This record gives sequence, C-alpha cells and structure tokens, in this order.
Amino acid sequence: MALALFDLDNTLLAGDSDYLWGEYMVANQIVDSFEYQRANSAFLRDYRRGQLDNDQYMRFVLQPLTLHSIDRLHAWRSDYVDNWIKPIIAPGTPDLLKQHRARGDTLIIVSATNLFITESIALLLDIPHILSTEPEIVDSRYTGRYLGTPTYKEGKVVAINAWLEDNEHNLEDSYFYSDSINDLPLLEQVSIPVAVNPDDELRRIAVDRQWTILDLRS
Repeated sequence: MALALFDLDNTLLAGDSDYLWGEYMVANQIVDSFEYQRANSAFLRDYRRGQLDNDQYMRFVLQPLTLHSIDRLHAWRSDYVDNWIKPIIAPGTPDLLKQHRARGDTLIIVSATNLFITESIALLLDIPHILSTEPEIVDSRYTGRYLGTPTYKEGKVVAINAWLEDNEHNLEDSYFYSDSINDLPLLEQVSIPVAVNPDDELRRIAVDRQWTILDLRS
C-alpha cells in the first residue's frame, strides 16, 4: 500500500482555491474590494514566479479570518465550496483518485493553502488526510498567525516527514502529483513524481527527467 500525495491548487482543481477565496470575499464584500483584490493578484503573480514571500502572504490571507466568528466563516466557506470549488474540480480528478483507491493507496493532500480552506475541499474529494498550513485558533477565534512550518516549497517535505514519523508508512513506491515548480523539493523525494498540467519550468524539468506529464483538464 503506497502513498499517493496530491497538490491541490491547479492540480486536482483547475484553479487556485486560495486566490479564489480572496475573490469570493471581494465579491461578497467581506473585504475591501480594491485593495484586497490588488494585493491578492500580486501575491498570485509572485507565487507563479516562485518568488512568493510566504510569511507575508500568510499574514495577508489569515487577517480577514480574525474579524469574524468561526460560525460565520464556516457558513461563507460552505457557500464558497459549493459554488466556486465544485465547478473547478479538474475533469480527470475523480478517475485518478478512484485508481489509487482501487490500489489500496493512502491518499493525502499536501497543500500550501491554509487548512481553513483546504479541509472542506478534502472532505468534498473524500481524501482522508491533509497536510496544510494550520491557522492558529485561540478562544474560538482565528488569531491571524499560523502554527509550525508552512507547507510551502521545502515545508511540504518537512510536513510529510513529520507525518511519516507518526504513521506506519514510507515513501517507497510513493506518488506526488503537482503542477508547480514550487513543489520540486517534494517531487524529488517520491518514487513517482507526476507533473500535472505543469507550469513551464516544471514541464521543462519533467521532460528532461522523463517524469510522467498528466493532463487532468481534458
């Protein structure tokens, strides 16, 4: 029984759930439209270039959570997943997950997007394990801070190694599916790296190293 690890945004989803949550908040006037949208787009460009200041970005995305009760946030999140995330599940995702379940593999999402967003998407996809940057909660309120090491770039390797220490698994015959050059550190750790609708830099490396390149969108 092998591990099947999955990046989430632009891999299992044909879009970025972190960025889209920001757009959802703008559309529903939860945040200041102009300023938030401008910053949200700038951070997305930095991510795509592999130049994201992740600590600064995490402060940006977690700050709105501090302004509202968890019950209200969860209500918005439920609406967001139903109306913004379900339509962008990549067409090939259900069959890919079905194949790994049929093999008896252990499925894990490993995502840089924070747990407030990803936990409901993991539930939607019926993926039982998720490693994701964890926002801090104190007295039933989000604080705007995060716990531990963010699951971004090398942080994904840190997260999966910590998970392996607590579970009876290893990376033998393991898979990792990702679209992004930012995930190269973890792609290099698994037995079977798979580039899914990859960005230009990851595609170049995948071709050079003869990794599988997979299209889940057509």
